[in-house]
Amino acid sequence: MANAVNSWFGLHARDLPWRRDGFGAWGVLVSEFMLQQTPVTRVIPHLEAWLARWPTPADLAAVPPGEAVRAWATLGYPRRALWLHAAAVEIAENHGGVVPEDVDVLLTLTGIGDYTARAVAAFAYGHRHPVVDTNTRRVIARCVAGQAEPAPPSRTRDLAAMDALLPADASAAAVFNAGAMELGALVCTSARPRCSDCPLAALCAWRAAGYPEYRGPKKTVQKQFAGSDRQVRGLILAELRSTRHPVTDAEITTLWPEPTQLARALAGLLADGLVTEVAQGAYSLPHE
Repeated sequence: MANAVNSWFGLHARDLPWRRDGFGAWGVLVSEFMLQQTPVTRVIPHLEAWLARWPTPADLAAVPPGEAVRAWATLGYPRRALWLHAAAVEIAENHGGVVPEDVDVLLTLTGIGDYTARAVAAFAYGHRHPVVDTNTRRVIARCVAGQAEPAPPSRTRDLAAMDALLPADASAAAVFNAGAMELGALVCTSARPRCSDCPLAALCAWRAAGYPEYRGPKKTVQKQFAGSDRQVRGLILAELRSTRHPVTDAEITTLWPEPTQLARALAGLLADGLVTEVAQGAYSLPHE
């Protein structure tokens, strides 16, 4: 399976910034933060602008966290910007400004979980670790387990399933990690898999079984964005990013017609540290 995927990946891999020679560990780390639940096409321009402005962890650590939130713009899930800033501070202060390569050390940094730690260790430093994302889980579910969809995520089960397929050679393992993700993103897609183009068609248990419908447990579906608290939080943050001056309660009340939901969204932003009350009824991004 790994040989087939790696051969396919060598011919069909997209030219993405983090796959190019010389793209360092800091760039890989930033890209992994940005790529969480965000499409590649949206990430690339933000990533390039971010690294042009803050080419090292120390550069980001030297500015207030509000600048990270401002630069995050419309990427969504803006707490990632705060976490990335905090991780940059920790790298600058505790690791000599160099992104760690050990998974256990990476896991001590703010905002870094199993996936990101393993991705940095594998893709930036070439270490042999299983790296599992949504696309990888779908490829394994179909090809190995014969299921149309993967079961809800399980750290132990997912890592073990990928580790069982991972080549012993570290460089081949890194290619397979990236290749399995790419295959799920481009060919073994959720809605319309292109089985005729798949290098694993002859090995796929789901295809051999006649494409049975998935009847197992499913991951909880996220609520619709339109009208949600997430949308209201985004409107408030957009208003704060648009100015260097504090934004007042009176200005915030014009952003959304439902006052209870607006108050709840603002309270959530304050609790998450994404917004600071600099005076009574006046707000800014943190530490601006």
